[in-house]
Amino acid sequence: MNSTRTADAAATLLRLALGVLYLAHSLQKIFVFTLPGTAGFFVSLGLPGWLGYVTAFVELFGGIALILGVQVRWVAIVLLPFMLGAMSAHLHNGWGFASPNGGWEYPAFWAVTLVVQALLGNGLYAVGAAPAPRVANA
Repeated sequence: MNSTRTADAAATLLRLALGVLYLAHSLQKIFVFTLPGTAGFFVSLGLPGWLGYVTAFVELFGGIALILGVQVRWVAIVLLPFMLGAMSAHLHNGWGFASPNGGWEYPAFWAVTLVVQALLGNGLYAVGAAPAPRVANA
């Protein structure tokens, strides 16, 4: 397997993992915490309640777009400020995500993976992606 193909496979795996995680994360906000509950949590952090609704739907559509491979670099960049916001909301809880109310370790990791995805791009099997050029082994 050549290194381009390996990198494309890695980008695909990361894209699908991020997409599924964002989809699950958004559905939790919508169906478990409910949208009004999510808005209330945002208000408790000193943020406007409407931002909870925006966040839930940006994560929902971002997760779907990542799974499908639609505009992956842009989607990762759009999701990044939301994850940095989540990280800042957890800063006062300490490093470890197992800390009471969760620390900033997990959101920081998500933020890094979004940057990596933006750098890697679509990977394989993305909607509307041009096929990767064939490189002859020398």
